[in-house]
Amino acid sequence: MTNYVTAQPPKWAENTVVVWSVFGALAVVSLGLLFWERRLGAGEPDGGVRSVPLGRIAVGGHSMNPPAVSAPVRGRKAELERISTLVRGGGGGMVVVCGAGGLGKTTLAAEAAARARAEGQAVVWIRWRDDPEQLGQDLAQAAHILGLPEFRLEEARTGRVAFVDAVWEHLAAVTGWLIVVDNVDAPARVGPGPGQPAAYRGWLRPHGGGVLLVTSRDTSRQTWGPEADLVHLQPLADDAGAAVLLDAAPHAGTAAEAEALAARLGGLPLGLNAAGTYLSVPTSRHRTFAAYRHALGAEFADLLGAEHPAAAADPAVARRVVRHTWDLSLDQLDQDGYRLARPVLQLLALLEAAPVPRTLVTPELVTDATGLPATAATVDAALAGLHQYGLLHTPEGDGTEPGSPAAGRLQLHPLVREVTAHILARPEPTTAWLTAIDTHLARAVEATRDMPGRTGWPTARLLAPHLPAHLDRNTPHNFTTARNTLRHLASLLGAAGAASEELLLRRHILDFDNRVVGPDHPDTLISSDYLANTLSELGEHRQA
Repeated sequence: MTNYVTAQPPKWAENTVVVWSVFGALAVVSLGLLFWERRLGAGEPDGGVRSVPLGRIAVGGHSMNPPAVSAPVRGRKAELERISTLVRGGGGGMVVVCGAGGLGKTTLAAEAAARARAEGQAVVWIRWRDDPEQLGQDLAQAAHILGLPEFRLEEARTGRVAFVDAVWEHLAAVTGWLIVVDNVDAPARVGPGPGQPAAYRGWLRPHGGGVLLVTSRDTSRQTWGPEADLVHLQPLADDAGAAVLLDAAPHAGTAAEAEALAARLGGLPLGLNAAGTYLSVPTSRHRTFAAYRHALGAEFADLLGAEHPAAAADPAVARRVVRHTWDLSLDQLDQDGYRLARPVLQLLALLEAAPVPRTLVTPELVTDATGLPATAATVDAALAGLHQYGLLHTPEGDGTEPGSPAAGRLQLHPLVREVTAHILARPEPTTAWLTAIDTHLARAVEATRDMPGRTGWPTARLLAPHLPAHLDRNTPHNFTTARNTLRHLASLLGAAGAASEELLLRRHILDFDNRVVGPDHPDTLISSDYLANTLSELGEHRQA
């Protein structure tokens, strides 16, 4: 063909004016078509997203529509408004709704998605499947729904441009969208490549023209980076928890009874939903809030600790079952190398439902209780991992006088503690764990007494709630030694002016003296005298 054309060119080809005019016209038309295609792909002139039939969105056989919210979302007004403000603002960004399992992160995200869609935003829902390649495909599909031209995807597929960059360049150019990526509980595996999302070079970035909303159990700022807006969920307040119960079982009792049950369940939405569902079934044995609350004492394992046969194979099931939901976080921590996270959580669950002084949780205690090798570094790592996944809290303040030295505190959510204590199997008999706890409680009291000046007072106040159980477990075989431990701590509390904590111990000591050695024994009379002095300090002179 080339030889033919060059050998016998047509007459018009000899006219250079005609040739260059035709060439220029074709170039103009080509550029016009290119810009028109990009305009169609990018949306309307104002940068918004053109209407998309979201009811038909699906990729790879799974829906990309948000799940329906079947009941009112209670107690999350501030969090929802915070997300809605960001979505309406039009500036884009990334929100991470984070917290322990069972706090309702997915429900909050679904409600935020429903509100965004009602306001005209394009909404795409992606469920993290522990597969970076699938996440990339889902986000590419989301970008395509939002107008990413096919030729850009083809460029990415052929390696002319990085796939992740092609997707995010388009997401940065359009506005009016909300993309939810749900259950990103292993952020380091999101990809592409290793590392945490905080580098903002992977699939999760805060640089879009719309809002990327991620839900995760990982609460660490180091994971998500400085530009992510962390919405850290807390348990529901008692009145909001009562509303959840009344929504599910409106005829199960009064608002006050619902509030009492909500408090018993620690305001955990997963536990509240489980209780409400149970009470709504006509064939349930316990049909009222009060009856269910009282039954928890004797039937906790059956009511909230029932095992689901599909939970081991299906994480989606495990997330919906109180017994299993925290196992997902513990399994993740174990895979990430935090080998002591599970045994340390189990150890803390055997203590009382009160803050624990950080100084009590030593490598020696962990090894004595569990039989596992432990160092200061591995214990620190276990506690940090539990805190990162929302299973362990470090409450601020310690109730001491201004200027007093602070004492580090560790505290479990009451339902996390109860499920862990009642259900999770330990590699050793519980008696061995409790024996180690008692030994180290006694040592902690002695160490606290030996601290100079006021330095031991904050720790003494934290130890106080855990000492009555120590005396209970050591009666009658080691009663005298255990009683003396309580007396030593009570005296230290008296010096610290912690009269209420001292009163707790003095009453407990006297009760056991009366039972073990009798009301006329000299030790009992001494204990009576101590109690009288404490009551007098509190102004209870008649009782003294």
